[in-house]
Amino acid sequence: MVTLDALTQWIREFAKSIAANKDQLTDLDRAIGDADHGVNLDRGFAAAVGAIDEQSPSTMTTLLGDVVMRTITSTGGVGGAGGALYGAFFRGMAQAAGEVRSLDDLAFAAALRAGLTELVRLGMPRAGDKTMFDALAPALDALDSALAERAGLGTALRQASIAAGAGRDATVPMLASKGRAARLGRRSIGHQDPGATSAALLIAAAAAVFEDGTG
Repeated sequence: MVTLDALTQWIREFAKSIAANKDQLTDLDRAIGDADHGVNLDRGFAAAVGAIDEQSPSTMTTLLGDVVMRTITSTGGVGGAGGALYGAFFRGMAQAAGEVRSLDDLAFAAALRAGLTELVRLGMPRAGDKTMFDALAPALDALDSALAERAGLGTALRQASIAAGAGRDATVPMLASKGRAARLGRRSIGHQDPGATSAALLIAAAAAVFEDGTG
């Protein structure tokens, strides 16, 4: 079972992970993008945590809606494509979660899947495009597979995190087909995608927070 408190902790953990890795994310983005992925995400998710602290959301839709607002608005939010894509992901999650204070494991996985669907609707990424999709899609496939085999959420998320890390690493030899990196052509090969890297951090944060039998 995933409670509102646990979902809030996930957002906090992701914000902490982004802050700790913002220089790496920015350096990765400097190689193939605008050199702002880490800085922008850090600013946006710090603002999201601040909004959560101020408003104390009472439902999952409200909580995730706060994250959406801070990741797509210009005031305190994340700029660039990363902000829009994370905003789409959490918007999809918010719509799927509903006005509730807890979700069972399968409903939480479904909300994550709805987030990915919304991200795809906005950015139209496919496997192999060298984007955050390359980490998120295999992670959610691994999560669904583990839950189908009756693994606990903690175990399933650890498997999802491993898959996300493998997907992140697999972007290094890829030729970018989306975003600014695509303009580099073959020069994009040999660089780890910053979006896939932050997406792997997102799943790792969930694995760190949600333990079997707790929420």
